Amino acid sequence: MKIFGIIVLGITIMLGMPWVFVGNDFFLYRYFAPRREAVRRQVFEQTKSYTESMNQELVNMRFQYEQAAPAHRAALRSLILRRVADFNPADLSPDNRDFVSQLRSER
Repeated sequence: MKIFGIIVLGITIMLGMPWVFVGNDFFLYRYFAPRREAVRRQVFEQTKSYTESMNQELVNMRFQYEQAAPAHRAALRSLILRRVADFNPADLSPDNRDFVSQLRSER
């Protein structure tokens, strides 16, 4: 009976250890993953390609805004302002910065 108890305890430990390690890994991942992703996003938003693509997109949106009928300009204004809301204004080109400030003043 003592040997049977030791065997059952050994099997329980062998099956329980992976569960402990996987559970621990899950809790560590749950804690660190959002912070790691936030750092990745912050680094991405500071890259040259991100700022250049945002400036190019604003040039395209500005062209669409200037070509749009007056009825559509309000929707485009809202879309453009929402798009640049989290973007650092210092990273905008001077023309785009003036355009965004003009849109903000039209509200």
